[in-house]
Amino acid sequence: MLDREPYADLPDLPSFTLTSEDLTDGGPLHPDQCSGIMGAGGRDVSPQLSWSGAPEGTKSYVVTMFDPDAPTPSGFWHWCLSNIPADVTSLERGAASNPPAGAVKHRNDGGTDEYIGAAPPPGHGPHRYVVCVTAVGEETIEVDESASPAAVNFQLFSHGIARACLTGVHER
Repeated sequence: MLDREPYADLPDLPSFTLTSEDLTDGGPLHPDQCSGIMGAGGRDVSPQLSWSGAPEGTKSYVVTMFDPDAPTPSGFWHWCLSNIPADVTSLERGAASNPPAGAVKHRNDGGTDEYIGAAPPPGHGPHRYVVCVTAVGEETIEVDESASPAAVNFQLFSHGIARACLTGVHER
């Protein structure tokens, strides 16, 4: 496993509460959140998420899932939704396929705009899957569906006002 934190270079932001019926921080991923598309025996179902306590001034949210331990110099983006309206404070299981009105789905590193589950290479050791909800101080960030998750996160450098994360672990 690589020894790098996925958000170490971003400015410190206040936190808020993020919970999930499907993820336990530091715990193993459920098979639903693992990949079938990439042959890991899963179902590629995005996890249920709920959040509360975002700061005053929150006008939208961005949700991402990132594997900093993928065997690439840039990790692997599994999921990215931007411009989620501020009155949305939860996503149902599978919401990646049917996001809230106004939200923008972005292409993951597997080439789809859906959620792609965990699929670390066999024998590569445990990988961390960091799911973050970032509170944004703008109703929309200037990205469209063609923007990569990295480009979305670049926008969060200037517009993110708080961040809450849960990290699941998976290995094959």
